Amino acid sequence: QVQLVESGGGSVQAGGTLRLSCVASGYTYSSYSMGWFRQAPGKEREGVTAIDSDGSTTYANSVKGRFTISKDNAKNTLYLQMNSLKPEDTAMYYCAAGERVAGIVTYNYWGQGTQVTVSS
Repeated sequence: QVQLVESGGGSVQAGGTLRLSCVASGYTYSSYSMGWFRQAPGKEREGVTAIDSDGSTTYANSVKGRFTISKDNAKNTLYLQMNSLKPEDTAMYYCAAGERVAGIVTYNYWGQGTQVTVSS
């Protein structure tokens, strides 16, 4: 059974930092694409960043230069380092795992989320 468990969320002031972690189990972790998504109250879920099985990464424009995604295949763990946090980064953050087929990643597995709150 696939499980994704996030941790590391919390409340910080603007300009602060947080590091989110997502521990995966139940599948061949290293062969999957992994991503971080977020959803703020009243807004749609949005993709924040993703890392493919080959290590290539993508970022939403809103977080480029501030957030860094990484993974440790030996620990089956995905990370999201968030620096220079802004109030607009406040959201529930989810990690997800999926397989790339014909160039498209379908995220089939999701964690329960971890809350990030940034105050001004």
